[in-house]
Amino acid sequence: MSKIEEVKANVEKGKAKIVPGLIQEALDEGNAAEIILQAMIDSMGVVGDRFSAGDIFVPEMLMAAKAMSKGVEVLKPHLVSDNTSSLGTCVIGTVEGDLHDIGKNLVKMMLESAGFKMVDLGVDVSAAKFIDAVKENENVTLVACSGLLTTTMTAMRSTIQALKDSGLSGFKVIVGGAPVTAEYAAEIGADGFAPDAGSAAVKAQELVKG
Repeated sequence: MSKIEEVKANVEKGKAKIVPGLIQEALDEGNAAEIILQAMIDSMGVVGDRFSAGDIFVPEMLMAAKAMSKGVEVLKPHLVSDNTSSLGTCVIGTVEGDLHDIGKNLVKMMLESAGFKMVDLGVDVSAAKFIDAVKENENVTLVACSGLLTTTMTAMRSTIQALKDSGLSGFKVIVGGAPVTAEYAAEIGADGFAPDAGSAAVKAQELVKG
């Protein structure tokens, strides 16, 4: 098994204590930081798929995300600085009336690892707060709205409407959360939808680079 394969396997297993050392070994062998990072993003994609399929649950997902974030700490100095900021700033928050943050925090970790500068507004975020954050931060390319309650689906709709009505431009909106579907995302005018944190990182990069 190559060092990169070992990194992938241990991120999937959530081995946060082992991953940083393995990454250092992979770097010492001459593997590019970008390739190692992509391997970790791929393994989080696998974790996301397994989570979606019900094979693993939130604790395992969080352990894998922690392993990944520990790995990213080792990689950060080696990643080309242009590359890590080229995706721009992402404003993320759980919509008004919803206090769930586990999913949002996972997505935040994934997007940060993928190269976004993250602005986390927390939970119960009003449409006005999202709009203010877009105005106050430089180079916002993505707004990520999370919602886990069916009752807050309407808040998601009104947040997207408010962002569109604000006259601000240059960013895409991605939505996600347990009750959200691709159909609903399209219906409320979101640019993208992700069923889980692993696919959120992939979709976010597609939206911004597209």
